Amino acid sequence: MNKPLSVAALIGVTLSMAAASTAFADTKAELDVGVHETLKAFDALNPQNRPLRHSAAGTLVFPRVTKGGAGIAGEYGEGALRIDGKTVGYYSVSSASVGLTLGAAKRSEVIVFTTQDSLNQFTSSKGWSVGADTGVAMIHGGGGGNYDTETLKKPVVGFVFAEKGLIGDLSLEGSKIDKIDR
Repeated sequence: MNKPLSVAALIGVTLSMAAASTAFADTKAELDVGVHETLKAFDALNPQNRPLRHSAAGTLVFPRVTKGGAGIAGEYGEGALRIDGKTVGYYSVSSASVGLTLGAAKRSEVIVFTTQDSLNQFTSSKGWSVGADTGVAMIHGGGGGNYDTETLKKPVVGFVFAEKGLIGDLSLEGSKIDKIDR
């Protein structure tokens, strides 16, 4: 009896997140401003961040990712892929989970593709899943965390920062990223 209820609840959260995504949907101009401001904040957190971004094949930026739930959680955010300082596409990030989640939080995410191969794998996929399609080296301490040359050898490096709220989850694992029209 609990199992059907859990599946129904998971479906409910997923549908709620999908419905909420239209409420969170930013215009192209709003996304571009959010991405620009997020990158400024990201660069200010650590002097290594700016050179990392400028040497990268591409950078995926989600200015605002909102996560919330009570036992069953969902997450959604929108952002842009930048290559050579220019926006080349818009994307959404989403996930759903079941567990001991209670509360809501907002955060920013920056995913740096350090190699052309990793960027090509991302852009050629339909529904790229963090962890399933490639491993992501997460920087502890978010955008202000320190990292070394070994970390920079990873094809994808992820940062979560500017966390506000009551959920302390610094994982990108299981997040699905899809291209969206703007």
